[in-house]
Amino acid sequence: MASRDPSSFIKAAEIWLPDGDVLKSGGGNYGALDAFAKTSAQTVFAHGEGLPGKAWAEGRPVVLKEFDGSYFLRAQAATEAGLTCAVAIPVFSETTLKAVAVVFCGDADEQLGAIELWAEAGDRLRLDAGYYGAAQAFEEVSQTVAFAPGQGLPGGVWSAEMPVLMRAIGSHHGFVRGQSASEAGLKTGLGIPVPSPDDRTWIVTLLSGSQTPLARRFEIWDARPERVGPRRAAMLIDGICEREGPLWPKQNPPVDIVTVGAWQGPVGQVLGSGLPHIVGNGTGLPAGYRSMVALPVYRGEDLAFITAWYL
Repeated sequence: MASRDPSSFIKAAEIWLPDGDVLKSGGGNYGALDAFAKTSAQTVFAHGEGLPGKAWAEGRPVVLKEFDGSYFLRAQAATEAGLTCAVAIPVFSETTLKAVAVVFCGDADEQLGAIELWAEAGDRLRLDAGYYGAAQAFEEVSQTVAFAPGQGLPGGVWSAEMPVLMRAIGSHHGFVRGQSASEAGLKTGLGIPVPSPDDRTWIVTLLSGSQTPLARRFEIWDARPERVGPRRAAMLIDGICEREGPLWPKQNPPVDIVTVGAWQGPVGQVLGSGLPHIVGNGTGLPAGYRSMVALPVYRGEDLAFITAWYL
């Protein structure tokens, strides 16, 4: 099992798959947390049970900021592993659950970054929950704002109905909390729509800093048939990474558009299966990266977008 950079905001990631009336482990990347990985592999969740089961039952993302005394079934193992927070993101195709992806964070006193959950409340999006590590001042500001469609990163996702990537959010005119983000050292923001069976709008935002990055690289892939043609394919439409130069090496013969087909590489695995995909050993990733979470975004019954986070 690959070890994880201790400065990384996300410490572990896992997938839970429906099997009849329960959720079973679909694998994950736990870094060096072998004991927690073993416990997780042996755990099964009923509908509404534990964090993955709660996200399934409620049809929405769930942020859990404390394990002790909560409904989190693996609390002792998580605490012993140094984990302090978990975020569960269900993946629905219409009303059918495809999977639940869970990411874990730790070292709250040292990590600067944010995973936020924005919920539709009338004609605005308001903060439902969030995990900010040591960025407490930014958290306080976030609790006081609301976004109309098209406003800020959450509102931009809401209006576009697709993932949105923002660079230099501390100085970006479209990022409403820019000054607070700059003071907190936050650099990049990825907003992801999370469809719910009841059609309520939920937006997850990942805000990454330079010292303890939530991810070192983000990508957005468009898998809509009207954009990529009749064959099952996904087209890279936006991305950013910590290093200079192009996201992907030049292809031979040269092409202006980077695409992958079903089952081609990690992103293609999502395209082929319709499920989230996690890499923990660097297989299929660009040089210099060891782990990745790739999350599908559905529109109705159809897979429309894939976001990839390289940790």
